[in-house]
Amino acid sequence: MASFSLKPFFSLVITIWLSYGLALAKRAGMTRHYKFDIKMKNVTRLCQTKNIVTVNGQFPGPTITAREGDRVIVKVVNHVQYNVSIHWHGIRQLRSGWADGPAYITQCPIQTGQSYVYNFTVTGQRGTLFWHAHISWLRVTLYGPIVILPKRGVPYPFPQPFKEVPIIFGEWWKADTETIINTAMQTGGAPNISDAYTFNGLPGPLYNCSSKDTFKLKVKPGKTYLLRLINAALNDELFFSIANHNLTVVEADAVYVKPFKTSIVLITPGQTTNVLLKTKHHNPNATFLIAAQPYATGPAAFDNSTSAGILEYHTPSNTTKKIKKFPLSKPKLPIFNDTTFATSFIKKIRSLNSANFPAKVPQKVDKHYFFTVGLGLNPCPKNRTCQGPNNTMLTASVNNVSFVMPSSALLQAHFSNQSKGVYTTDFPANPQFKFNYTGTPPNNIMVTSGTKVVVLPFNTTVELIMQDTSIIGAESHPLHLHGFNFFVVGQGFGNYKSKTDPAKFNLVDPAERNTVGVPSGGWVAIRFLADNPGVWFMHCHLEVHTSWGLKMAWIVMDGKHRHQKLPPPPSDLPKC
Repeated sequence: MASFSLKPFFSLVITIWLSYGLALAKRAGMTRHYKFDIKMKNVTRLCQTKNIVTVNGQFPGPTITAREGDRVIVKVVNHVQYNVSIHWHGIRQLRSGWADGPAYITQCPIQTGQSYVYNFTVTGQRGTLFWHAHISWLRVTLYGPIVILPKRGVPYPFPQPFKEVPIIFGEWWKADTETIINTAMQTGGAPNISDAYTFNGLPGPLYNCSSKDTFKLKVKPGKTYLLRLINAALNDELFFSIANHNLTVVEADAVYVKPFKTSIVLITPGQTTNVLLKTKHHNPNATFLIAAQPYATGPAAFDNSTSAGILEYHTPSNTTKKIKKFPLSKPKLPIFNDTTFATSFIKKIRSLNSANFPAKVPQKVDKHYFFTVGLGLNPCPKNRTCQGPNNTMLTASVNNVSFVMPSSALLQAHFSNQSKGVYTTDFPANPQFKFNYTGTPPNNIMVTSGTKVVVLPFNTTVELIMQDTSIIGAESHPLHLHGFNFFVVGQGFGNYKSKTDPAKFNLVDPAERNTVGVPSGGWVAIRFLADNPGVWFMHCHLEVHTSWGLKMAWIVMDGKHRHQKLPPPPSDLPKC
């Protein structure tokens, strides 16, 4: 009698279950756990030791790594004297607005000795983003990269890199930045500018006393490197370049773009840009300077210095040649106010718009909005002396409304239907009076103040024109929208012309971003679909302008179906 074995049967069952499990895992994603301990640490830069706020004692902070579809859980514990909140910049936060992080918008801040668990799923996104503190000026040292890899088995739509390297730009002040901004807000003047720019927290050899604090990118000849560039600087747009090397831009704000070559990258605060660096077949002792310096368009003072790092070709361990000292010659970068280059670079960024990564540009518009953005003045309070022109206070506004931060969170007030005394829903859809926005300022340049929001029904398609004003001086403003990506369908200089400019809009493959620069003395047009219920902040990512009130909020109402509604707040949501 032939023997019968169950082994093949069980092997088949196990194989089926493993395949099913892998398929589920691929579809559902993994859960990634992180713990952020907010604590003080002594850090030495520019020959000065300073006590700064850090995550886990690291500066910059740790990298969050996930794949598209993964769930990310970050427990933040506050051990410092400041109230803290963390924003996951660029994460869509689909139906997870409680985890977005801007203080007094989606949550009350985490108080000293308290904790909060941020819980969100990365949906439909892959690329480079970053996290940072979102209260006062604490993000000057509280920031770090977010790396979102494609789903397993899904390749990049560009050559697979040999290595991936995050490079995060920052600013360094010798003085305490909380004191700097608090003083500026009291006096009505501009805050002190930074003392240095940094690559991954390091100023580099062009500053005094910083030769040891230099970022080094060690590479091998003939390889392709993916550089994940992040501008976490507080107040300055930056030009970036590597001497004698070209870069290929392949992604902007975690969205793939049509690749293009350039020797210089422009990146504003709040933006990310992925570039491919193809190394050359150089002698093993070859070194090149990496540099970043500001693009500045406004009349105010700015930090006109240069941060530098070193691109160093790998030296084989068996070499006996002595490495020569490299010349401190930096790559040729544009002059600080080269708007021509800036405009040309920005226009090259277009969505990939492939079969796998289509550009879903809204073709019809339900709601049209026109926002002026810029600086203005407020009267000096009685019995005080202010540093603005003619004893006034510098301020900033959207549609002449300087946003006043509430004392409790907008999202909680909205969710509990208790908006009275917290916010009003009368934010103007258009400027309250028309004038020559980029020409001679009006006689009255005082702004109004209030906590005003715009309410949108679920699934509304929005077209928003943002127009720079030259009331105090024309200036580029990087505007960041929380909770959404948007399409940059048009931009230009001078005043927006509603009768002729829309005919030039790109509705096929415009750049898809979360942060866009409103051109100095010009305008930009964006479109987005309001498919994410919650309260979503929009503000200038020049931190001084946000402090002065260049910010507002959108409320997107729930949809009809369960998956279109904002869930209740988590039990550990911080209290004000």
